[in-house]
Amino acid sequence: MSDKQRLLPSDATGIAAAAAILREGGLVAIPTETVYGLAARADRAEAVANIYRTKGRPDFNPLIVHVASLEMARQLAVFDPRAEQLAVRYWPGPLTLVLPLREGAPIAAAVTAGLPTIALRQPGHPVAAALLAELNLPLAAPSANRSYGVSPTRPEHVLASFGEAAPPVLDGGACEAGLESTIVALRPDGSWALLRPGPIAQEELTEHLGPPEKLRGTTIEAPGQLEKHYSPGKPVRLHRAQPEDGDFMIGFGEVGGDVNLSPTGDLAEAASQLYAALHAAAQSDCPAISVAPVPQEGMGRAINDRLRRAAAS
Repeated sequence: MSDKQRLLPSDATGIAAAAAILREGGLVAIPTETVYGLAARADRAEAVANIYRTKGRPDFNPLIVHVASLEMARQLAVFDPRAEQLAVRYWPGPLTLVLPLREGAPIAAAVTAGLPTIALRQPGHPVAAALLAELNLPLAAPSANRSYGVSPTRPEHVLASFGEAAPPVLDGGACEAGLESTIVALRPDGSWALLRPGPIAQEELTEHLGPPEKLRGTTIEAPGQLEKHYSPGKPVRLHRAQPEDGDFMIGFGEVGGDVNLSPTGDLAEAASQLYAALHAAAQSDCPAISVAPVPQEGMGRAINDRLRRAAAS
């Protein structure tokens, strides 16, 4: 099958075709406002196993479950008043909530990786929303790339990552946010933790929830917590005002380069361009990558988190 044949249009026909594949237990790469996700129905063990098999993903890493509505989410997790408040405020959107798994929830065990919690999100992308409404099933959907690789923000990134093993891709164009969702764990004791920074900044969440707790030990509670992640497959040198000899340079603000995340220093623009820049660097002939400094504030924290993990050896 050619790459062109793998692309499904984002119209009613393409959405119906994607829903049919998913309903039968197959995989489809779907667009969200954050990154493309490798989706399978979350209630079938064999479908979820196919996600792990295709990504080469460690089986201790839980998956985010995408839902069509808050009502669907309540069937899968226990929502306290804080969870209700955040869901009403930020859903649909780039916030994932890690909540206690509801007893008897129809979720394959591999989705939660044996944890008593589940990670839930209602995506805001209109194509993802239409697909979930058509399907009326929760979808497990980690990023649609091979494990440890750079997350995909365009259909061609998905196809390049998987090659001949690529699943059908529901073509929703380029992702708007371009950075994975913020992940918040709400604890039964009333505390909370930021498990992964993202488009919704910690400062904003603190206004609603108070100060977060420190992360507990080394337990992987959600996607994106592995120390090595988002790897472009070559060395990454951070906080560089100029490139090392022969490096591909990713600039920011006044620091130029082969690509610039945002010449004006706009962190939201930088987030949306980050993975496209890493993909371009990975595909270049340069042996390594230099990256300009990015401010450690607001969305810059999320950008630097991804860059630090990309640079981990």
